[in-house]
Amino acid sequence: MTSRVSRHWLIPKGWPMRGKSDAASAAQEAFEEAGIRGAISAHPIGSYEYDKVRAAAESLRCAVDVYSLEVTEELSQWPEAGNRERRWVPLDQAARLVFEPGLAAMLSVIEPDRLATPATETKRSRRRKG
Repeated sequence: MTSRVSRHWLIPKGWPMRGKSDAASAAQEAFEEAGIRGAISAHPIGSYEYDKVRAAAESLRCAVDVYSLEVTEELSQWPEAGNRERRWVPLDQAARLVFEPGLAAMLSVIEPDRLATPATETKRSRRRKG
């Protein structure tokens, strides 16, 4: 799917949610951002880091855990449907399309049988030094 503002290709991601596990937070983001529901993996299938650019502040280094989601429902309408484009592509094509180099590198080494369905993620932030 695409990001809301830059329209770069990525996978659903968001901050951990109070009262939810990281996996449950990732599943919630997949629903809100991509309009998909299903069974989320209990443990991350990979991780990467990137610098989140923020409008009025210094960038923030984020560590991202990626979870696999076995999709059981694909909605035609969802909370961010008007702001994003959703597209299903093979894993190798997804690795070439995504904007974030760390995500591309992670996707390029995942064994296809570990990721039979789309992934979603949660992130932890770290202040970027320098």
